[in-house]
Amino acid sequence: MAGGSIVTQVGGKEYPGNFTLFVAMACLVASSGGLIFGYDIGISGGVTSMDSFLSKFFPSVYRKAKEDVSTNQYCKFDSQLLTLFTSSLYVAALASSFAASSLTRTSGRKWSMFMGGITFLIGAVINGLAVNVFMLILGRILLGVGVGFANQSVPLYLSEMAPAKLRGMLNIGFQLMITIGILAANLINYVMSKYDWGWRVSLGLAGVPAFIITIGSLCLPDTPNSLIERGHSEQAKEILAKVRGTKDIQDEFNDLTTACEDSKLIKSQWKDMLEPRCRPPLVVTILIPFFQQLTGINVIMFYAPVLFKTIGFGDDASLMSAVITGVINVLATVVSIIVVDKYGRRVLFLEGGVQMLICQIAVGVLIGNAFGTSGVGELSKTYSMVVVGCICAYVAAFAWSWGPLGWLVPSEIFPLEIRSAGQTVNVAVNMFFTFIIGQVFLTMLCHMKFGLFFFFGGWVLIMTIFIFLFVPETKNVPIEEMVLVWKNHWFWRKYVSESDIHVDNVEMTKKSHVKTP
Repeated sequence: MAGGSIVTQVGGKEYPGNFTLFVAMACLVASSGGLIFGYDIGISGGVTSMDSFLSKFFPSVYRKAKEDVSTNQYCKFDSQLLTLFTSSLYVAALASSFAASSLTRTSGRKWSMFMGGITFLIGAVINGLAVNVFMLILGRILLGVGVGFANQSVPLYLSEMAPAKLRGMLNIGFQLMITIGILAANLINYVMSKYDWGWRVSLGLAGVPAFIITIGSLCLPDTPNSLIERGHSEQAKEILAKVRGTKDIQDEFNDLTTACEDSKLIKSQWKDMLEPRCRPPLVVTILIPFFQQLTGINVIMFYAPVLFKTIGFGDDASLMSAVITGVINVLATVVSIIVVDKYGRRVLFLEGGVQMLICQIAVGVLIGNAFGTSGVGELSKTYSMVVVGCICAYVAAFAWSWGPLGWLVPSEIFPLEIRSAGQTVNVAVNMFFTFIIGQVFLTMLCHMKFGLFFFFGGWVLIMTIFIFLFVPETKNVPIEEMVLVWKNHWFWRKYVSESDIHVDNVEMTKKSHVKTP
């Protein structure tokens, strides 16, 4: 069954195809891998604000929050053990992403998704039944392994399955699922916070999205790119015809085959990644997730309930405010899905950066004016609403820019032979800095106070300049012809030689419509 006709044209070549139900369902099921990551982001912050959870596992934090009414508003939750509970997942995700890289390349993208789902499921069960901190940390580590495998494989799967002109939209389905997972977690936390045993339900329900991706991955076909790479050319041709909704796929199949032949010459993905021709995507893939974490978004999304409580909201209002930001997150991600393939990645990156910078400065001024450097003060209802409004505008900006594009762009810019390793770099850098930010944020808030928002604002300015100067537009470019984007870029072209361009019809392609700053 086919939908609207799609023709991707690069350098005089046309890749015809239709938006098929087959590719839509495959990408929908695969993108559900984002649910486990999103649910965890939302659930961990909510659970760590529940009195019953804190009193059982982190009694010192609970006593400090409840008994010392004069505690500095910036330092109420400064506990390394508490943040270790949240952040331990990301160390495990970082480590497991390297194992996922090998599995993804040798066995296919779908089996990495399956491994991620089943491991996350086991971790969810252990966390839901936890009786001590050891079980909590063990469960978190298994959750991290699941996140590492899923985040390594799902964006690759989506970018390879999608037609070039719809790659942005379909890949951002992963980020949409993350935001839905966050929203679902916030709603569950809001309800469960009223019960002493609610934290067990919140943690245990992480098994639901894990079950979805585990079963769903078994029903998915692997990508044509991966099948060709593993020597299944005929099966790859059949799948390519299905996902494009046409038998006229020979040009695209030839480019995939050419990319596969190149990949067979590579003995080590990691060694080849250091070659000059791979330097542009490698640098961009390291810096994008690095900058993504320094937007400060995880400060708000991990610890949204804690953050709102810190600035003076009550327990219920805290979780409700997190639900509000969750709704904004979902809706803004939908905006990104609608416009990313029309206006491109750079427009969203740049607009989102400017909006986030304005909001960071505004929140810093508002918090500083209310609490000063002493950390003592109260927020009126009107003042609180203004703070929430600024935070929602900030979340919206992130959700249609750095949120989805932080996963989309790195997954589409590497050549096939090192694409799996490239995505591992993306996940590893993302998880490493997620861990660092998660581990030090509460301490930074305690010491830097409202200046923390200006700190992140400065980084947003730097990353926006980086995008403007060094990240080319990748919309509508077939994934196996991305080398042409780097060859046409004012800065990166010096790293790509003529011998590095192995796509068909090179002379015409070099004069293609690909535009770079």
